Order: sequence, then structure tokens, then C-alpha cells
Amino acid sequence: MTSPVPQSVGTVHLVGAGPGDPDLLTLRAARLIGAATLIVHDGLVDPAILALAPATARLVCVAKSRSRHTMPQNDINALLVREALAGRAVVRLKGGDPFVFGRGGEEAEACRAAGVPVQVVPGISAAMGAAAASGIALTHRDAASIVSFVAGQCKGLSDQNWAGLAGQGRTLVIYMGLATAAAITEKLIGDGLSPAMPVAVIENATRPAMRVLRGVLAGLDTLVSLHRVKSPALIIIGEVAAREQAATLAQFAESVR
Repeated sequence: MTSPVPQSVGTVHLVGAGPGDPDLLTLRAARLIGAATLIVHDGLVDPAILALAPATARLVCVAKSRSRHTMPQNDINALLVREALAGRAVVRLKGGDPFVFGRGGEEAEACRAAGVPVQVVPGISAAMGAAAASGIALTHRDAASIVSFVAGQCKGLSDQNWAGLAGQGRTLVIYMGLATAAAITEKLIGDGLSPAMPVAVIENATRPAMRVLRGVLAGLDTLVSLHRVKSPALIIIGEVAAREQAATLAQFAESVR
């Protein structure tokens, strides 16, 4: 039988910061950030969101980038546990949703194993936010009834089976795929996907500097390199990426100015 958690132990809140625009925070996320004394945040959290924290709050950046981490994941887990066991309430702030490619599951498991209570505050995922901001409907009765999310930057990418994730009636959303765009193209075409399949690359979704670049699968790597696309960015592959939603995009761009 598990021993009761001492009252002096703080709670770790895994908070989704959404795709970038502070207006897309949930009410609960905004309240927690506004009252925080300690925020452990990812590098992709928009500065405008961090600006909502009290001036007295301690901010700890644990940013990750390809092959270079400010703090290894095990050390992040240990930091959350250590601070909570010291009696501090911790806001662990993550871009998008904590449980969609955010390693929130690993952090929750580490906290619970140490007897630290965890509460999860969902956020608008990067995929949902980017698609909505760019006017791309991930599902559409005339184009797609299945959506898949994959990570384009991970160990063993070439060995993963993506067959059937993209194609007619399907939409594939790729997180962290900029550096491996060429390998992704080769992989999908090798699985039988048409080189002419529409693609969209969305950079800085929901933010004032948002860009939406459209092309076809065969030219994905060129699209990324030619336009010097940088993180945060998502890749959407499927017929929905070619549907014209210019009016929706213009309206959203105006709303974030």
C-alpha cells in the first residue's frame, strides 16, 4: 500500500502552452502561469507567454534542440522531483500539449515514482494550432478521414514503418521533421506515396511571423532549405494541404497583429 504524500510536498503541473499565441492558452494554464513562483519551460514557449508570469517568478529554461540539450531529460525529471519534494509548486511549461511529443509522460512517471503529485493541463497541440492558423482542415469529407502524427527526428527513423500513414483519404502531420526532410521524402515515396502529393510547411504557427509554404512531396527538402525554414515548424502531407483557404489564413494573420 502506497504511503500518503506529505502535505509539504509540492505539486508539479504539466502545462500545455499551446502553439505560441498567448490568446490560445487555456484559462487554467493562464491562471497557473500568472500565479507561478517556479516555471520550468521549454525553449519553444513564446516569450509573450513567459511574460505573463509574475516578476518574482523563477524561470528555468530547459530548451532542447537537435543533438544539443540545455539539460538532459533525466536531469529535468530530477529537477522537477527535487523542487516538488522541497515543497515548491512547479509549473512545467511545454509548447503545444504536454502529452503530444512533449515527453510529459516520462516526467509524470518520474514524479509519481518519487511520490510527487502531478496534474496535467492540456494545451492546443502544435498540429491543431498550425492547421487552424493556416486554414488547413486536417480532416475533410472530400479529402481525409484519418490523421496520423509522427516524429520526424528520432532514433531509428529509417527503420520505422510508416506505410499507410499517408495517401488517399489520409493526412500525415510530422513534428520535428526539418532536419530529416530529405529522408522523410525518400521514405514516403519508397512506401509508394506519389511524389506529387501536396505538402505544407508551417513555421511559427499562430505567431505574427507565421509562414505557410506549399509544394509537393518530391520537393519537400528543397522547400525547407530554399526558404530557410526554422523551428518551430510542422509538415503536413496530404490532399488537404492543397485546398485553398487563403481567406482563413488572412483573417488569422490579422488577428495576431
